[in-house]
Amino acid sequence: MAAEQQNNTDQCYRAMLVEEVAAGKYDQNIVQRPMSDLPDNPVRIAVSHSSLNYKDALSAFGNRAITREYPHTPGIDAAGTVIRDDSGTLQPGTRVLVTGYDLGMNTPGGFAERISVPAQWVAPLPDGLSLRESMILGTAGLTAALCVEKLLEAGAKPEDGEVLVTGATGGVGSIAVALLAKLGFRVAAVTGKLESAEFLTALGAWKVLDRETLAPFANKAIAKPLWAWAVDTVGGETLFNVIKCLKYSGGVAACGMASGAQFQANVFPFILRGISLLGVDSVELPLPKKVDVWQKLAGPWYIGEQLERIAEDISLEQAPEFLARLHRGHGIGRYVVDMTR
Repeated sequence: MAAEQQNNTDQCYRAMLVEEVAAGKYDQNIVQRPMSDLPDNPVRIAVSHSSLNYKDALSAFGNRAITREYPHTPGIDAAGTVIRDDSGTLQPGTRVLVTGYDLGMNTPGGFAERISVPAQWVAPLPDGLSLRESMILGTAGLTAALCVEKLLEAGAKPEDGEVLVTGATGGVGSIAVALLAKLGFRVAAVTGKLESAEFLTALGAWKVLDRETLAPFANKAIAKPLWAWAVDTVGGETLFNVIKCLKYSGGVAACGMASGAQFQANVFPFILRGISLLGVDSVELPLPKKVDVWQKLAGPWYIGEQLERIAEDISLEQAPEFLARLHRGHGIGRYVVDMTR
């Protein structure tokens, strides 16, 4: 059976294909695609694992701000083995990962057994991480690590007080909780899914708060200082409500906009408390910086058994179902696509 599958992938490969079947209606199906459908890029990779992200769900359901043209294969994360590299940068057989850039947006992405990408998108898999573990982390883990790094660079220390994490049951949020706890911080995890409190405390959360905790601050110019630092994965009004409640010289690493891209703000928290708003991007980050952060995640920031608490393994055939779950806002932790299932 394995030999038969290998022969098939010499000529074609399985992929999730999103097609617009009617105006505004998109179907997601697993299909066989010929190798000739791959883009003309120098590095061809046999994908062993991918992972689901909210951006993938948007692409899978026709968000043209993410993906301009359909049919399309989403998947902003991929890990696997180099088949060939016409640029001469990578040796065949090298284990690698790709996160961000244009993968899965307008370039066919990681929900496929094969991808073809530019060499400057490809990072070697760091020692200490398996291909599967790298995809439990994926873009979410890279983003969470960048948020934590921003806070540390701004001077955050465990003795400062609690660190708030919004959207804590999501991919970025759950990994941020685990990573901050590993580094000795007391984490206050905010979620709209209080039924997942046990999940968050198992990751190391000091306390779990309902997202409605932030609602009373919406009409205040500035609020009582409650938290020393924060990681916000939600955006919108939640972000500024968090800013209002930070202690003097605190800061928030902001990386998401699931709740909206805009918020109403005033200058009081910034000029009366010296609060810092720290923007985080993991998509267009230069590859050497990504490699540096991946080395941390594989080394001193390795969260070990917590990865297993966060992860649920699924097959490529299950990806449409789980993307729909993410699209509805019902995702918890990380969903890892195992191409061998």
